[in-house]
Amino acid sequence: MRKLIVTEFVTLDGVMEAPGGEETHPHTGWVFDYIGEEQMEFKLQETLEAEVQLVGRVTYESFAGAWPERQGEFADKMNSMPKYVVTTTLDELEWENSTPVRGDIAAEVAKLKSEEGGPILVAGSRTLVHFLLDSDLVDELRLMVFPVVLGSGKRLFPDSPDKTPLELVDTTTFATGVQVSTYRPTGSEAE
Repeated sequence: MRKLIVTEFVTLDGVMEAPGGEETHPHTGWVFDYIGEEQMEFKLQETLEAEVQLVGRVTYESFAGAWPERQGEFADKMNSMPKYVVTTTLDELEWENSTPVRGDIAAEVAKLKSEEGGPILVAGSRTLVHFLLDSDLVDELRLMVFPVVLGSGKRLFPDSPDKTPLELVDTTTFATGVQVSTYRPTGSEAE
């Protein structure tokens, strides 16, 4: 059974929007002030260990517009690994090894998780992440928390009347002050 891992760049105030230079946010590119070799190595290893990417349409369009033109070990893995794209609007997916996911999304993701193989990574994809969390399909959250407060932007966790208990299972702090905290939903069977 595959493990579904949500891996995100977030600020101290939970903003996940515009980490890489998107023009729509006043503080776009906020990760660049804190990039270091340790973080890059962490993301490389995380990606190399994964077997599948699961993304929403917006993240797919961003990734598909960037990764096919890049080279190197990270880009090679991103381009070659199977990608499942939750979309209701895209009819054709041109990025190598991309498959649309439609219909009963929870059932389709559960089916993907039930297969043998390595981890499924979900990066970005805020709307999809909210759905996966609400549907109890997330086995692990890896939050790369940057020591900055933006005060505005789309947040990783939506407003909710419900409490979501998590168990901290690992934490790593890099020289840049960025910290990766790994959580599992309480009661998760993921190992």
